[in-house]
Amino acid sequence: MSGSLPENTTSSSAVPAATSSTGSTPLSSSLTSVPGKIPAVVSAGPGDLPVELTCRPTGLVVLTGLDITYNAVHRAIWDSFSANRRPDRVPLNFKILPGDHEYPKCRSKQRTSYEWYIPKGILKTSWMKKHLDEVPSLVVVFFDLDWDEQLWTEHKLECASKVEVVRSSLQGRGSKVAVVLIQKNAPLPPGEDVVAAERAAALCAACELSAKSLFVLPCVDHLLGYTIRLENAFYELAQGYYHTEARRVKAHKEFLNRTTHQLLFVRHAFKIAFFNELKQDTHLALKQYKMAYSHITELRAHDTNMLELKTIAGFINYKICRLCFYHNTPLDAISQFRKHVDLFKSKIGCAELAFEHSAWMSKQFSIFGDLFDDAIKLGLTAIQTQHPGFYYQQAANHAIARKQLCRGLCHAATSMPASDPLEEKDDLEFYGQRPWRQGHQSIDPPDPQMEKEGILALQFLESQVDHSWIIIPLLSSAVAQFKKYKSARMKRHLMVQMGEEYYHAKDYSKALTLLGRVTWDYRLERWWPLLTSILVTSLRCAYLVASVEEYVSICLELLGRYSQSSPDEKTRVQMNLIRVMSNNSPEPEPGCSPDVIDSAKQLWKAKMSEQEASKTFRVEMRNLVPFVECKARFSQSMFTADSLVTVEVYIRSSCQFPIRFSKLAIHLSNQAYNTHCVITGGQPLVSPDGATIAEGDTEGDLYLMPGQIKLHTFQFVVLPEDVSSKIEITSVALYLGDEATRCAMLWWQGGGSDAASHTNVLEPSTQRRGPPLEGEIVWETIKIGAMTSIQSRPAKVNIDLDHQAPCLVNEIYPIKITITNNEEGAIIQPSLSLGLQEGSDPNLDLTTQVSLESNKFDQVSLPSRIKGITLGTTKAATSVEKTMYVRCSQLGSRNLSVKISYNVEVKVGPQTIPVTCTCHQDVQVQLQAVMPFDVSIKLASLKFEPIDHVNAEETFLLLTDIKCTSPWQIDLDNSELTLSGQVTAGNGSLQSQIKNVSLKESEHAGECLCLQAPVKHQSGLISLGSYTLEWRRKAFASSLPLVKTILPLPEVTLQEVPMSIDTNIPAFGLVRSPLPVTFTIHNRTGIVQTVEANVEPSEAFMFSGHKQVFFRILPSNSECLSYNLYPLLPGYVRLPKLHLSTPCAPTMTQDVADKMMPSHIYIKPLGKELILDKQ
Repeated sequence: MSGSLPENTTSSSAVPAATSSTGSTPLSSSLTSVPGKIPAVVSAGPGDLPVELTCRPTGLVVLTGLDITYNAVHRAIWDSFSANRRPDRVPLNFKILPGDHEYPKCRSKQRTSYEWYIPKGILKTSWMKKHLDEVPSLVVVFFDLDWDEQLWTEHKLECASKVEVVRSSLQGRGSKVAVVLIQKNAPLPPGEDVVAAERAAALCAACELSAKSLFVLPCVDHLLGYTIRLENAFYELAQGYYHTEARRVKAHKEFLNRTTHQLLFVRHAFKIAFFNELKQDTHLALKQYKMAYSHITELRAHDTNMLELKTIAGFINYKICRLCFYHNTPLDAISQFRKHVDLFKSKIGCAELAFEHSAWMSKQFSIFGDLFDDAIKLGLTAIQTQHPGFYYQQAANHAIARKQLCRGLCHAATSMPASDPLEEKDDLEFYGQRPWRQGHQSIDPPDPQMEKEGILALQFLESQVDHSWIIIPLLSSAVAQFKKYKSARMKRHLMVQMGEEYYHAKDYSKALTLLGRVTWDYRLERWWPLLTSILVTSLRCAYLVASVEEYVSICLELLGRYSQSSPDEKTRVQMNLIRVMSNNSPEPEPGCSPDVIDSAKQLWKAKMSEQEASKTFRVEMRNLVPFVECKARFSQSMFTADSLVTVEVYIRSSCQFPIRFSKLAIHLSNQAYNTHCVITGGQPLVSPDGATIAEGDTEGDLYLMPGQIKLHTFQFVVLPEDVSSKIEITSVALYLGDEATRCAMLWWQGGGSDAASHTNVLEPSTQRRGPPLEGEIVWETIKIGAMTSIQSRPAKVNIDLDHQAPCLVNEIYPIKITITNNEEGAIIQPSLSLGLQEGSDPNLDLTTQVSLESNKFDQVSLPSRIKGITLGTTKAATSVEKTMYVRCSQLGSRNLSVKISYNVEVKVGPQTIPVTCTCHQDVQVQLQAVMPFDVSIKLASLKFEPIDHVNAEETFLLLTDIKCTSPWQIDLDNSELTLSGQVTAGNGSLQSQIKNVSLKESEHAGECLCLQAPVKHQSGLISLGSYTLEWRRKAFASSLPLVKTILPLPEVTLQEVPMSIDTNIPAFGLVRSPLPVTFTIHNRTGIVQTVEANVEPSEAFMFSGHKQVFFRILPSNSECLSYNLYPLLPGYVRLPKLHLSTPCAPTMTQDVADKMMPSHIYIKPLGKELILDKQ
């Protein structure tokens, strides 16, 4: 035997712990709790779902025979069934009960006829709980018994007796019974343990069990694996039980009729569907639930059974919608819910209990919203026009309607009737029935008086409910959904409703906070009527909690130009504002309940008597639409350092009556100016020297008339550190009240703007017709200017630059600078900066050098700009001269600047305040650098033919060509050829051939130098050296040093030849006169060379000598071949060609040899004698 059972055993996976169902988390229909105040009575009314309906139905499996308290093995077995259950294990509900546990009794005699049966209700309140937690689908008896037990017979009988006890306790129910043998040893493979097979069959017979109901559980390693196999087997047995139960209920349908048994059609369809859910057949369960819903729609509805019909319809609708979402068919769920609502929304029932219908409708929408939200959390995708927020909103709306109906219907119910008709409301037999007439299904109530008392009792209970704590969680859920799906306006609308509900719930602090969050959006979108309504409610809340800051802020807005309040209301608000700022309590707000006004008065009294450290609080005007408006600006967008900076502040009030402010302060980016921009006590401040800065009769007056515009002007002198920077108005503060008692600082950021300002506060909007009157200030045309720039005082000096452009590359270029003082007085501490303009290309910075001395360019590395050159105090109408020298080592254009900065003392303002100003003057010049000349260097043979390589020990020519490209005449003082160690001078001397030569534009100069290649050197490229020119511009010949321009000579390829040929021949010949020619052939190799030489005949010459000769040349030796040529023709004629053949030197080709010998010579003709006639 092997596995967990002999032969027929199968294993399953079990489910969570003993007394709780496993699978998905139960969906709760309870409202979300709201932090804060907890009401005394919170009731959601009809429509609540019982826990057994909302949990996931799972089959109940009872385990008996396990002693988990004293037996460690049994405890381990129980833990393997109940602990750490994963979602992939089968959905079962395990419980441990004793073997003799009394299960619910089964009807002793099954009904075979419903002819005279009249149902008392649709669904019993105990039925679902009974089949979930009390009636097991399977009872498993655990028994410690091994196959090799010595007392096998006694233990077998004991096990059979325990099974019999379980069967008797089930009292005839169809629950399955199984036995699990707990064994110490692992089972053998199937077919090998014959004793186990025989004893298993005997045990099954003794217990009256089938072989499929007997299991073996070895208590060895891998216990969890055996447990999961057991769970799978238990799951199959449980499914069989629930399938049988469903068929049993279905068999009753044939006994029913449509006349008297309509309730039973609904009941039986619901039971079949529930059994299929326990069986985990959700598709068949959904079909049966839909059938049950169809049957309930066919029932006749009247006042006595309306609540029961709606209750059961809500149960079934919940099941259908939940299973549709589970099957990923959300459209079917939405369609079902809409049909459900449309069907029952008009079925109110008893008019005196209409609030129950609103409560039931609210619960339906709330439950569906929870289902929808749970489906979204599991992966369903919602859209902006279809999401749970709409259902939560409708639930809240029905809850609000419930509250309104309660106020209209329940005012007469002041106490519970003495008979207490609701005494049994928690012990109903059928869902949805009235406690005082349970089981009654007729149209008319059995006891009209009791019916009236029952209605009165329900009204009394409803009057005790604080509906706000039902509405607020629904609105909170709706707000969260609309926020998630980015429906901003719907979210704000619901938040306003929440704030109002908090107000009705007397949680005024939360109401004030919540309403304050939405007012900003209504200000921006200019919903003035809505904003006014919200502010009125907020003002009541602020009064009831005695919040001075909030109360003042709200009053500022309610008195504003956009407030929709009546003039009388604005007058009342202004009077209250003045009372609060005078440290007195305000008058109660209209609309507040009398029972809370007394406590609010006590709060205000305590608030006004507090000794606070600071009596001043700040009100952010940027976020409000207040009755007082402010615009601040600088009179100009730019000021110079020798002028007074003027700040203008415009203030306008739109309240009902004049109002006085205590202080006006302008805060600037540099706080040193703030003391000059303050008005206190209606009088302007004075400067330290006693001079009044703000002048005029009314500039210090802070008493504002409604609709009039006040202008206040401030002036101050610029500090030196703010020159060449910006000054900004950071804020404007207007103080209302006395800082010693209570004061509100109205604070505008920047130059002043509020929430009603345009999107761009800097752009004014003119809305009036015609030009303004003389002296009239038009508010809309005032442009806020919160920033100004401070420029340095214009310099009154003249800078002249004298130079001869363009500049030549690498020359020392002089620029004469003349500075003339045109100020009325002397300039102090003048400082000169000159050189390359700041911010230029970094490459120009590296190739430009500036100095004040011409002889320092070759000594040190010089910068591209010199700063801080002191000139000394310069008197008026005098000049200072400086010479700047510039060297540019790269072609191109660059900008040079000469900047002077100095201090001068000036008088500022009407008071002629002495101020020391720093002035700057900057002159720029564009300097173009050009090349002075273009040098071309070439190599040639002694025949002046261009060559690209030289042979070892061969003499060649270096030709230079210098072309002047400068627009100015230049002097070439000297040239120098610096040879590398690899070549030498051909004639031993390399004197300059262009010394003291002057060149104008486009003129040329050149040199021809003779060089000789090295004797022995490895073949390849060799460097010849460099070529240096010393020059300068002719115009600067006496004043500036020479410029050295070093040019690299080209590299040339050196070739090794095995032999060389020297030709000794006169420069020219004469016709018919002998012309001696000698060819000297040198052997450059280390071996003996065999040479065959022959001379090619020529028509222009006769010659004597060897026409063909063979000879050998020893290493490093030479051989001479001498010929006498006899020219026959005059002119530039071709010489007889010498052919050499060198078998041991294959690289010595005829082409190489031809390049070593002359090919032509000039032959002069014979002269003629001049014969003169003798006369």
